[in-house]
Amino acid sequence: MDLTFDLFTMERIMETNRNILIFDTTLRDGEQSPGCSMNLKEKLEVARMLRALKVDIIEAGFPIASPGDFEAVAAVAEEIRDIRIAGLARSMEKDIDAAGKALAKAAKPRIHVFCATSAIHRQYKLKRAKEEIVKMSVDGVKHARRYVQDVEFSCEDAARTEWDFLVEMVTAVIEAGASTVNIPDTVGYAIPAQYGELIAHLLAKVPNIGQTVISVHCHNDLGMAVANSLSAVKAGAGQVECTINGIGERAGNAAMEEIVMALRTRRDYFGADTGIDATKIYPASRLVSSITGLHVQRNKAVVGENAFAHEAGIHQHGMLSNRETYEIMRPADIGVPASRLVLGKHSGRHAFKERAEALGFSLSEEQINAVFEKFKALADKKKDVYDEDIEALIDEQMGGPSEVWVLKAVQSTAGSSAIPTATVTLEREGQSVTDAATGDGPVDAIYEAISRITGLRLNLVDYKLRALTGGKEAQGEVTIEVQQEGRTFRARGLSTDIVEASARAYLAAVNRILTATNGRKTETEQP
Repeated sequence: MDLTFDLFTMERIMETNRNILIFDTTLRDGEQSPGCSMNLKEKLEVARMLRALKVDIIEAGFPIASPGDFEAVAAVAEEIRDIRIAGLARSMEKDIDAAGKALAKAAKPRIHVFCATSAIHRQYKLKRAKEEIVKMSVDGVKHARRYVQDVEFSCEDAARTEWDFLVEMVTAVIEAGASTVNIPDTVGYAIPAQYGELIAHLLAKVPNIGQTVISVHCHNDLGMAVANSLSAVKAGAGQVECTINGIGERAGNAAMEEIVMALRTRRDYFGADTGIDATKIYPASRLVSSITGLHVQRNKAVVGENAFAHEAGIHQHGMLSNRETYEIMRPADIGVPASRLVLGKHSGRHAFKERAEALGFSLSEEQINAVFEKFKALADKKKDVYDEDIEALIDEQMGGPSEVWVLKAVQSTAGSSAIPTATVTLEREGQSVTDAATGDGPVDAIYEAISRITGLRLNLVDYKLRALTGGKEAQGEVTIEVQQEGRTFRARGLSTDIVEASARAYLAAVNRILTATNGRKTETEQP
């Protein structure tokens, strides 16, 4: 490596605040993943989400591939007016003509022309000499320029192409009019350090490189698509081609969400960022997963279910003290509501206490210690410990929630031609109180009557009913989740009468709230 190459590379690396263009190919390369085909309606839905993400270029499809692909490119091009829309084409006139026609109504059209350049592709696929490959490519770019000003050219399998031939190819297509030149790692063969050197080499050796943007498109066959893309950015690449969730041919493409958040989180190192609205990343991930049926693995970087979940006790303690001890990104940055502390056998006492308090329990240190030991024993037996399990352990330890109010009687009437009505009698400190109310149904009427008596008006968030046993005399369990003054409480009631079970569940929530406040009147409690 000579001194000129070194100085040029260092100059590019030292640039700061570069804007890296995001070329999203979810609708083209992503859809080529087995089983991921999308219909026109689904493609438009994804395209709208890509617009919300503020990607720079959407590759909408390969128009010559099928009538459906042609229609999809045309439809996306017509609807999405504020983003560049690209159509893929081989270096063949019929492909380029199809792309040009599909993009006819686009406000910002781009034709993406490609031709294989590696020795193995030249010998076995194209069966052409280097000179013929260069001519095909130049002719393809010039033909595309008849339709659009914005032409991108890709050297297919560039990562396995001789470097001196790549310099020749890139120089030629830029001269022909390519405003973007893509250097793909088509089969995921590259290694980050080597790939970065290749990009730096082209930036140093191609004489007209200043007239184009160098792009990279990396596949994940060896699990290095994102690493290779980032290495290329560090070396001076100005555009990254990627897909949502990393879907694509074989092992997939570089994952857009990982590229974007790596650049943003480590801007100190890369000196670059993108224009992506990162708060739309998580919704976009879920949309693509839903449409394609490809589920995101739990431990997937950035958007996986476990990406912001913490189970280890030492991690949970650090998170509760300061989020940045174990999180380098905020969940809200990508559209995730909040971090999640998962309680399991690795969880510590601190996290357990915080969760118990969040569920509405006020426990002494002695009670916490006793329940925590039972929790650890249960966690050794169960993979996941749910809030209901914790509530049951605490209820058992405390002898159940204190019964500030006791249900003495409940009666309800309802029917297709009757107004649902309920009469409830509760007892507190030996004194009985009876009240009646109407509602949208018998359960709603009961809850309204209990609210009138206790003075606590709760926001019912969730209601579940299930039979614990079989037969006509089955015992029913009603589980509810309510919110009061920003806190969430869960409670359950049991009875062979589901109306009574509903009343017991609601009253248990009331008692839990009153117990949590040591029986004091709340702001909503009547005098």
